[in-house]
Amino acid sequence: MLRIALSEVRSGAVETAGEIAPDDAILAIPGVRLLEPLTVTGRFSSAGGEKYYWKAALSTVLRIECRRCLEPVDVPLRQSLGLVFSAGDDAPEGDGVYVIPTRTQLLDLTEAIREEFHLAVPRFVECRPDCRGLCSRCGANLNNGPCGCEPSTDPRWDALRAHR
Repeated sequence: MLRIALSEVRSGAVETAGEIAPDDAILAIPGVRLLEPLTVTGRFSSAGGEKYYWKAALSTVLRIECRRCLEPVDVPLRQSLGLVFSAGDDAPEGDGVYVIPTRTQLLDLTEAIREEFHLAVPRFVECRPDCRGLCSRCGANLNNGPCGCEPSTDPRWDALRAHR
């Protein structure tokens, strides 16, 4: 995992680099599989006082089911991050701001990576823009052609069909 000695940062910015294995539990999301390790690169620097700034990038390739036809889709993930870490008991916490516990000497970036990765993963993926999905009756993939089910008719229109 990525850990930063805060004493090193006081003398200048620290380059960060690491990988998290695709099967690591911190990256587990139901219905999402990593095909490559999650690569993390960045630069961790002091922002004055008890604040630090981490400019980083996450990258990997995900396999997610198409939301319409359920076929697997490989999705490259590239996410840039700009995160603030603030030390002290009265440090504000919010979007992109992480609190460093008092007396921390070695900062573990794992939780920030996990949270930012989970936010970066797309909720819905389509195999292609014109995906036809699955037949609602038999479940056949309509991208492979018609399924053979009889077209359904709405019985409310039967009275009008009788007057043709």
